[in-house]
Amino acid sequence: MEAPIFEKSTPGHRDSKLPPSGVAEKPLKDLVPPGMLRAEAPGLPEVNELDVMRHFNRLSQLNYSIDTHFYPLGSCTMKYNPKVNELAARLDGFAGLHPYQPLETTQGALKLMHDLEKMLASLTGMERVSLQPAAGAHGEYTGIMMIRSYHESRGDRRTKVLVPDSAHGTNPATAAIAGYEVVSIASNARGLVDLEDLKRHLGPDVAALMMTNPNTLGLFEEEILEIAAAVHAAGALLYYDGANLNAIMGTVRPGDMGFDVMHMNLHKTMSTPHGGGGPGAGPVAVAARLVPFLPVPTVEFADGQYFLSFDRPQSIGRVRAFFGNFGVLVRAYTYILTMGRDGLTQASRDAVLNANYVKAGIKDLYDMPHDQPCMHEFVLSGDRQKAQGANTLAMAKRLIDYGFHPPTIYFPLIVHEAMMIEPTETESKKTLDSFIEAMRTIAHEVETSPETVTGAPHTAPIGKVDEVTAARKPQLCWSC
Repeated sequence: MEAPIFEKSTPGHRDSKLPPSGVAEKPLKDLVPPGMLRAEAPGLPEVNELDVMRHFNRLSQLNYSIDTHFYPLGSCTMKYNPKVNELAARLDGFAGLHPYQPLETTQGALKLMHDLEKMLASLTGMERVSLQPAAGAHGEYTGIMMIRSYHESRGDRRTKVLVPDSAHGTNPATAAIAGYEVVSIASNARGLVDLEDLKRHLGPDVAALMMTNPNTLGLFEEEILEIAAAVHAAGALLYYDGANLNAIMGTVRPGDMGFDVMHMNLHKTMSTPHGGGGPGAGPVAVAARLVPFLPVPTVEFADGQYFLSFDRPQSIGRVRAFFGNFGVLVRAYTYILTMGRDGLTQASRDAVLNANYVKAGIKDLYDMPHDQPCMHEFVLSGDRQKAQGANTLAMAKRLIDYGFHPPTIYFPLIVHEAMMIEPTETESKKTLDSFIEAMRTIAHEVETSPETVTGAPHTAPIGKVDEVTAARKPQLCWSC
């Protein structure tokens, strides 16, 4: 356990050795409004540079990372990030750009974005793409606002958005923030959208159905063409949550399924670093009918030059300062060029293979709510183990002792004691076998000594924590 840096503090220990600036300095009271000026200096730790460096290096070594551990986080697609992507993003010509540079000095960056849009449109079966949104939820909001503008342009007032009961939590949140009433659509016994329940809720007041395919249970929506036809017959649009795009690249495209608008999580599917709040990129792709409503500016090419166009009278406006998270776009562009269409297709097929392999390796010891083959992820239930004395949370914490990051748990909500596992395509059979063995061992531990599991983790720097108190009464600052 690494002690807090405040405990390493020694009065007078400082490393500040800057020479005088040579410029006359005004008193702070002349520079800072009186109400903003501290009466006394903040109680910061006093440590030298070497101690600071060692402290934060030791902390970094306590972290999990995709470079050191297997991350089977369902719905997160925590795949390995090839370092060539990082090298490309750090090229001076990209990393040193400023968004206010003259057009003639940014042609390379604009070409990259223009080409990336074409790649993503081809991959998804859509007409055009905006690269502006900063992440998935931001992309969702952008897409729903375009749907709203589309209906308003037709003088069509619609007030509801339909969302499957297995959906990501961002879906109903996005629809609500956009001002829509959210209506839940039931899943059938096979874990898929109940087509009859959907039809009962469709009507002239429905703006859109938000869904993903494969869905959050890792199952392919087999009636997607019938769903799309029913939604469009009611005058509504179909929104695609691209969180699970890693399962279908090169095999089937959302545009061909009938979706009108979608977001993509480049930081997931296109293998760029993510987690802990960023970075991210959530481009939004649209069918032809929604192209007029794309955010401005768009990247265009004419007369031998790339440029940003604001000439879009029906646009929903700008949704991001400057033009998205450009470094993430560079990484995604590099990944796509490296893989090629055949490589992307193989990546998805390997992801599906890996998920089914893990599922087959543990299905005799854990309850599987749905029997059909999964796609890139699957959801098990820990009901059997909970009845024996250890719930899903305890088993997830126990995985830490075996060197694995816990999977996503208690989601989707329609599965009791849910554990969602997504191995991605980048993990080897050896790693998957080790994970399977750990899951099997934990199941046996629950049967023979559940207290070993409920007391986990035993090897982590911090043991079992009171998560409820931590959430309700967080300590956000150091106190002696």
